[in-house]
Amino acid sequence: MTSGPLDLTVEGADEAGVDAQGLRALALALLDAEGVQGPWALGIAFVGESQMQALNAEHRELDEVTDVLAFPLDGRDDLPDGLERQLGDVVVCFAQAERQAGEAGVPPLEELRTLVVHGLLHLLGHDHEIDDGAMLARQDELRAVLPPLT
Repeated sequence: MTSGPLDLTVEGADEAGVDAQGLRALALALLDAEGVQGPWALGIAFVGESQMQALNAEHRELDEVTDVLAFPLDGRDDLPDGLERQLGDVVVCFAQAERQAGEAGVPPLEELRTLVVHGLLHLLGHDHEIDDGAMLARQDELRAVLPPLT
């Protein structure tokens, strides 16, 4: 496994029905698969529709609910040895995730897992809006091997 501990801050997991230890395992497995050296700091928040709409309006100038937002910091930047890599924050709207899960015919935890993976990839510098599908292909590869959320 990639070296380093993970300083993980989780908000709203209980409301979303997600186990924080499952999030930790998912994040560590993804960082390992992506070859990103630690130690790391990461925030994951599960929010309601009004908060997500406000964040989307403020940061993307889109006054609507979205499923996931990512606020990257260090990403894959070169850092001095031993310095904690501040990955940033992933914010997931659990109500939107539940709707999307219903539309896709998958369990809500599976959709939440997909959105967390999507957000983490954005924190690491991936961008599906400009990469001709590379990020979404990588997301599918990772979903096939990463642990489930519980």
